[in-house]
Amino acid sequence: MAGTQAKRSSIEYATGRVGPRTAAKTRARIRRHLRVRKKVTGDAARPRLVVNRSAKHIFVQVVDDTAGRTLVSASTLDESIKSADGDKTAKAKLVGALVAERAKTAGISAVVFDRGGYQYHGRVAALADSAREAGLTL
Repeated sequence: MAGTQAKRSSIEYATGRVGPRTAAKTRARIRRHLRVRKKVTGDAARPRLVVNRSAKHIFVQVVDDTAGRTLVSASTLDESIKSADGDKTAKAKLVGALVAERAKTAGISAVVFDRGGYQYHGRVAALADSAREAGLTL
């Protein structure tokens, strides 16, 4: 049957079970993140604060790239934050304060901020500002 090619299902797109527009946006974000990662690295003296965001949650890690280790992490899935009241932006502020507290406990006072290709706006900005207010140097 020439010319009767079936439509591509959403499963066939590169980023998983999403439509073409979402796949394109995800590929663009990954491209932005790789462009930033060429310039931003974390070491033992000043590790990298990495932000990852989903529709419901936000995750943050402090990573030493030279050793390839995650030193500190926090997310909205932590019990103290999960049970807290507020919207996603308010919870992102709590995650920022929590990761700053954990980093200080681990002896980390300064980090390089890696926004992960996300726009510095909304939850990402709230997390960064909260970490800064809690005493972490970004």
